[in-house]
Amino acid sequence: MIKNIARGLTALTLALTPFAVPASAHAVAAPGAAQTLPLTYAIDHIPVADESRDGYARTKFKHWNAGLDPADGCHTRNEVLLAEATEAPAVGAGCKVGEGEWLSYYDEQEVTDPSKLDIDHMVPLAEAWDSGAGAWTAARREAYANDQEASTSLVAVTARSNRAKADRDPSEWMPPAPSATCRYLGEWVATKLRWGLSADQAEIDAINVYVGGPCNEQVLHYTVAP
Repeated sequence: MIKNIARGLTALTLALTPFAVPASAHAVAAPGAAQTLPLTYAIDHIPVADESRDGYARTKFKHWNAGLDPADGCHTRNEVLLAEATEAPAVGAGCKVGEGEWLSYYDEQEVTDPSKLDIDHMVPLAEAWDSGAGAWTAARREAYANDQEASTSLVAVTARSNRAKADRDPSEWMPPAPSATCRYLGEWVATKLRWGLSADQAEIDAINVYVGGPCNEQVLHYTVAP
């Protein structure tokens, strides 16, 4: 339950409060450094670059692996389901997750059957490849694909919303629920910054539409990945 609350607080932490940006905010953060930035400043930290999907294959991102605790028998998908449940499900042999309750924030749908949920990579694997992950080692791509160290990297959402999103960035797709807009953009930008990924100009322009409007007070938190 504590883990569930922590995930929720991390997502909702993106509080609507005035924020003073430290003088060092624009310096490149070292791996492991925790960062707190308004979205209006954070978006400027993402390097702008053309994207390339040359050589991409989903199999180049090993997932789901043994998760945070290999001894518990739960792979990453099931660990995320357990962490994000609003009502804890029963867990059977082999970490089989039974019915519980989840809230898919993309579309504000309550779900009780875990088979109707996908675990979405906030920045899809193909988009990550396009944005710099193509140059990573296989081990770093595996770490990215199973990243539970940041609660916003992986999110349990309805299969329908995840498949509608597919590998599209915010210039091509946004969550259908208006309540999800600013949280989604905050988590998207935080994930790109956590992993040192770039963005193309259309992506930056699309996010800036919201940064200058309804999401101008959004604050995001991330830790730079090793």
